[in-house]
Amino acid sequence: MNKIEIGDKFSTMVDWMRDNWGGLFEAIHAGVEGIFIPLSSALLFPHPLIMISIFSLIALWICGRGVAIFTVLGMLLIHNLGFWEPTMDTLGLVTTAVMLALLIGIPLGIWTAKSNMVQNTVRPILDFMQTLPAFVYLIPAVLFFQLGEVPGVIATLIFSLPPCVRFTGLGIRQVPSEIREAAISFGSSPSQLLFKAEIPVALPTIMAGINQTIMLALSMVVIAGLIGARGLGKIVVQATQQMRTDLGFEAGISIVILAIFLDRVTQELGKPSKKGSH
Repeated sequence: MNKIEIGDKFSTMVDWMRDNWGGLFEAIHAGVEGIFIPLSSALLFPHPLIMISIFSLIALWICGRGVAIFTVLGMLLIHNLGFWEPTMDTLGLVTTAVMLALLIGIPLGIWTAKSNMVQNTVRPILDFMQTLPAFVYLIPAVLFFQLGEVPGVIATLIFSLPPCVRFTGLGIRQVPSEIREAAISFGSSPSQLLFKAEIPVALPTIMAGINQTIMLALSMVVIAGLIGARGLGKIVVQATQQMRTDLGFEAGISIVILAIFLDRVTQELGKPSKKGSH
């Protein structure tokens, strides 16, 4: 039986896209850099103790005393270990990828909820994005955008996008029909129905999707470090190459602290009981 050269076809397509869509990829590169670099610089501009105070106040306001104390102690530990700058680079990379994921995922999720045809079309694409090993699409990302933070953001975006789309669509579809009927009977337009009835009711489910998007983005930190992205992932990669257990463990602890902080905050924001106060 003759082998079907799927890989060759894909490689040819990637080469054609690189040769013919160079201007598009340069524009995407500039756009991602235009978000990441100012964001990372803004996170690093204040003194670390000021940023720790800001993060702790956010945790106190949203989550309560326990998470606030953890945030203070955890962030101080990161600063003490000397990983503050890589941690803020990691936060900048994750925030950039999540912002792009939300800009794409929430409207797409709403569209899938409104159209069965769109949902049936998008679902296999999301399945493909979630199940394809991340290392596979690192290759075209590097070919299109070279090494650095931009391919790391793009790869993270691809990996973390599906939950945002799925949860948004699920939340909109689960809105009780009585609420829709009541809104329509009061003369709501389609946009008023969406923004004043459906999205507020679906918000806890949408926030759960945002939480999963953030967690998946953080799980890509080390993989992004393999292609030259700054941050804690790059330190973990260096520790692996140098067989430095101490360095790898310290960088890993820093990732865990950042992940717990983001997870607790976004989880609490998604609770219905908090919706009225935030």
